[in-house]
Amino acid sequence: MIIIFSGCSKDTTEEEIVIEKPIITILANSSSASEPENHGGFTIRLSEAIDNDLIINFDIDGNAENGVDYEEIPETITILANTTRANIPINIIDDIESEEIESVKITLKSTDNTNVEIGTTNSASLNITNEAEEFLLSPSEAKFYVVNSNATPETIALFYNLNKVARTSFIIGQQDAFSSFFNNESGASDMKKTTGHDPGLLGSDFMFMTDDKNDETTSNWFYNQEQSIKADAIEAYSKGMVNTFLWHMREPYEGEYFYTDSMTDFQKNNAFISILPGGENHDYYKLKLDKIATVASSLVGNDGKLIPIIFRPFHEFDGDWFWWGKAYCTPEQFIDLWRFTVSYLKDTKGVNNMLFAYASDRNFNSEAEYLERYPGDNYVDVLGMDNYGDFNNGIMGLDLVNNKLQIISNLAKEKVKIAALTESCFFVTPGVNEPLPNFYTQDLYNSITENNVKLSYMMFWSNIQDSYCVPAPSNSNTNDFITFSSKIDVLLQNELPNLYELPN
Repeated sequence: MIIIFSGCSKDTTEEEIVIEKPIITILANSSSASEPENHGGFTIRLSEAIDNDLIINFDIDGNAENGVDYEEIPETITILANTTRANIPINIIDDIESEEIESVKITLKSTDNTNVEIGTTNSASLNITNEAEEFLLSPSEAKFYVVNSNATPETIALFYNLNKVARTSFIIGQQDAFSSFFNNESGASDMKKTTGHDPGLLGSDFMFMTDDKNDETTSNWFYNQEQSIKADAIEAYSKGMVNTFLWHMREPYEGEYFYTDSMTDFQKNNAFISILPGGENHDYYKLKLDKIATVASSLVGNDGKLIPIIFRPFHEFDGDWFWWGKAYCTPEQFIDLWRFTVSYLKDTKGVNNMLFAYASDRNFNSEAEYLERYPGDNYVDVLGMDNYGDFNNGIMGLDLVNNKLQIISNLAKEKVKIAALTESCFFVTPGVNEPLPNFYTQDLYNSITENNVKLSYMMFWSNIQDSYCVPAPSNSNTNDFITFSSKIDVLLQNELPNLYELPN
């Protein structure tokens, strides 16, 4: 630290001002790595960004041999100017020998900047173990892992290919990408305006389609919204993109609201219970599911095939802002309604082009908390999380995002499901809420890739007239987004594999 004494004469009271130097620390991204492909690594962090590149020297120790047991790494690394992190990858080299646990230890030694201190957390270790090879879903096995045993070939192919995508990359998408724009500048999606390419995933909503005011006449505004949304979904499919639908279902008593802060206490406390089997509004709920079934069955591509969609009902169920939130139903009630919903759509209504996504908000910190309302493997294809708030909380928040995605990613591997960050965004409202420096290339990217997190996709929320999640070409963080979207493991529409066909 630097100590400065203020005061220009002996009669002036001396005031001690302490200026903290930036501090570097290191931590292991996980406690262990394993052969053949479960790589590990270390993250070096700088407590605050500085204006110049920072070169850091370190010692490598442990009984694992550099360049033999893991790909060779140098004993120096650079944290780039105006950034706060650098990663040291430990990429495991597979061999046929059965070995005891080996270790890698990194100890920070020095930097080229005297104004930067090495913190007390100056060393970190990880172990390398031999583990059985990870299960990899094969094309022929995919049909045994989807929820709907009668799913169309294209829906099964989507499940398989999204599972495969996660091994090496992830798709980025946006809600309402073809219909909602920053500054209302219609035309191409904002992502295409910025990058030259559409997102790889389109998010849509069943809300207007199931609205009580949708009388299905050509002059009806809600019906026209239905037709527009369907046209967008067909366009997305024709481009090889993924279609995902959520449902802001309005409460069943008045059919007006889905946010609880606009509802009466009676509505909040009874809406969910009333649509359970045997409830006073259960038949009303089935009519809404009938509408969803009709829409899903009418989504036919230019190739004449049903368009697969991912349906994400009751999203953010661990919050209390929606009437299906945990404050308004027990875990058992939630599970009962989820199972009824899935069974009714696929078995009673014969909807065979739908995958089902279970997506909490960020209000969990353990596997048990995440699974508290989990309806079971037979009712879920996608494990997801919506998360906005953690991205507003600095490095600690970013670590929380990564920790939660580790839980989801690991569960998806274990259960052979698709893992996703189903909604996320840092909302920028120029003049009110300004962009975070390097949000896309560092905050977001690191949060969803570190510690061997494997996601199939992540989705940004909609852009609107005065606020955006994906920058337009003229915004101050546009280049940051372009760099993020250009990373080798980030997929836009033009980089997608054929998602609707199983490989031979």
